[in-house]
Amino acid sequence: MNSIIESSLVTLQKSKNLLLKLSNEELSDASVSPYYSSIGSHLRHIFDFYYCSLEFNSEGKIDLTSRKRDLTVENCCDSASDYLNKIIENLQTVEDKLGHSIIVIDDLGCGKIEIDYTYSALLAQANSHTIHHYAIIGYILDRLSITFEDCNFGYNPTTPKKEVVLVKN
Repeated sequence: MNSIIESSLVTLQKSKNLLLKLSNEELSDASVSPYYSSIGSHLRHIFDFYYCSLEFNSEGKIDLTSRKRDLTVENCCDSASDYLNKIIENLQTVEDKLGHSIIVIDDLGCGKIEIDYTYSALLAQANSHTIHHYAIIGYILDRLSITFEDCNFGYNPTTPKKEVVLVKN
């Protein structure tokens, strides 16, 4: 299996593990300042990005501004898990497309633009984007006093790890 797909699957497995731990109430709790977003809203955003990345429009382009945005995913662990399983299933079928040049439509703040990509670059971006949102989810988990046992959750693999120094007296 290609390392980009494998990395995405490993990263998305963290979402599966998290969804198994959360209740619907915890998933949808938007009480944490300063943004008042929920774990579910971040997971839905991650899944929408992947889902959109796996779908070409009628012109053969991927339009990142045209995401699914199914709000039930934000409030129901079962809906979120079903959506994630579809993404994982589709992700496992795209290996033959990874080297293809594609056009991605996005809005970087000044309106929609078309950007030249390779399919593998888009999936690599989706993986990094997911890890970024995991860091935000990690903050929300902490503020809601929910423990999630994954010491790498929200950390990019290239992030230097803090060394723990033991001092003997």
